[in-house]
Amino acid sequence: MTHPFTYVDPNAKLASNVKIDPFTVIHGDVKIGEGTWIGSNVTIMEGTRIGKNCRIFPGAVIGAIPQDLKFNGEKTYVEIGDNTTIREFVTINRGTVDRGKTKVGNNCLIMAYSHIAHDCLIGNSCIMSNSVQVAGHVDIGDYAIIGGVSAVHQFVHIGQHTFIAGGSLVSKDVPPYIKAVRNPLSYGGVNSVGLKRRGFSIEQINHILDIYRIIYNKGFNTSQAVDFIEEEIKASDERDEIIMFIRDSGRGIIKRFTKGVSEDD
Repeated sequence: MTHPFTYVDPNAKLASNVKIDPFTVIHGDVKIGEGTWIGSNVTIMEGTRIGKNCRIFPGAVIGAIPQDLKFNGEKTYVEIGDNTTIREFVTINRGTVDRGKTKVGNNCLIMAYSHIAHDCLIGNSCIMSNSVQVAGHVDIGDYAIIGGVSAVHQFVHIGQHTFIAGGSLVSKDVPPYIKAVRNPLSYGGVNSVGLKRRGFSIEQINHILDIYRIIYNKGFNTSQAVDFIEEEIKASDERDEIIMFIRDSGRGIIKRFTKGVSEDD
């Protein structure tokens, strides 16, 4: 199912029912799973692994070497999970020696003109709207949604089930289950709509709300809030996920919005 105007390197390994449209180039050391469709004018470069039933739209470039001056030609990879859609002119770069790979999970939607840099780890069922720009070494949890024309700073962590408003500059870590809004990017409440859609109960959502009230509304600093939560809030998967995320945060978590406070204050 390869068009005669398509080039596929003899060392590439494609499942028998992969469909490739004209003017696409598939380099060597590429693996593509069953049922995947690749549109016209796509370039898939060495070290790329694409799962089953993916859709790669025209103009995408997957597996190009990192835009990192420290890269020294080491063998690295891009891994794309099953049932993921990559829209027009998306670019996804290979990893470096740091992690060895850039990974996008299953059931993701990466919209047009987005960029995912080297060594990023993107979870399952994530959505990146048009022109989201993700720098290197970023971790994004499952079911995260990032609004269009947002920019994510290198080494940032974004928790699972988060919603980040369009046009955001993400320079701090965004804890799980919340909405991140405004400029500078700030805590905007729990992502209750998204959680309901994904089957969280009212009790679970209220439990998460109680935790974030302590973090953002009680006047504690972050360390004090985490210690208080660990002592006073009953254990749950959600509580433990939030505590672990905050304790592991390298860049610090986003703050509550305060009127009149600028990024420089």
